[in-house]
Amino acid sequence: MRKGKETRDRILEVAEAAVLAKGFGATSIEELIVEIGITKSGFFYHFRDKNELAKALLNRYIDADERIFDDIFGRAGELMDDPLQSFLLGLKLLAELLSDLPNGHPGCLVATSCYYERLFDREIQDINRLAVLRWRTRFRGLIQEIIDVYPPRETVDVDRLADMVSTVLEGGIVMSKALREPDTLASQLLVFRTFIKLLFQPSPQN
Repeated sequence: MRKGKETRDRILEVAEAAVLAKGFGATSIEELIVEIGITKSGFFYHFRDKNELAKALLNRYIDADERIFDDIFGRAGELMDDPLQSFLLGLKLLAELLSDLPNGHPGCLVATSCYYERLFDREIQDINRLAVLRWRTRFRGLIQEIIDVYPPRETVDVDRLADMVSTVLEGGIVMSKALREPDTLASQLLVFRTFIKLLFQPSPQN
């Protein structure tokens, strides 16, 4: 049983690297079999088809992201009682984590599967959509706690502001790859952190 799980995990690990490097369409089951050193029947024992592999990859990736967010923003909340300072600390910790990746962030499977949406069935499209909505809900809650204490200096749509966390992360990955500058993602996140700080900075008294 343990060996079976190890093989399944290895398939997911190799498939994720291949998909992030060249996309779902360009990643074949045959190349995965060769790299992992298993038979085709061994692959199909774990995954019925490529669509099922994609679903497993997405769920695995989303779960990993959720654990990272839980850990980082959970720690920030424990260290800072003030919701604004807690959120700012969380963004800084996230930026530090991303800057520690030696060759930059490899990419996002949620975004990648959106690019190749036509390759997949409605279930995978729904997994993608629900993941993005889950992240919106997470960050909307954190931002609403800030708004309850620090009214923003400009009127903002809380959902759109919450979505900016994902937008900055995905955009930073694209810019980092386009410019071949691994530190771009962390830098963009820190710029967003500055924006949040200025948005909720109390107005000077007249």
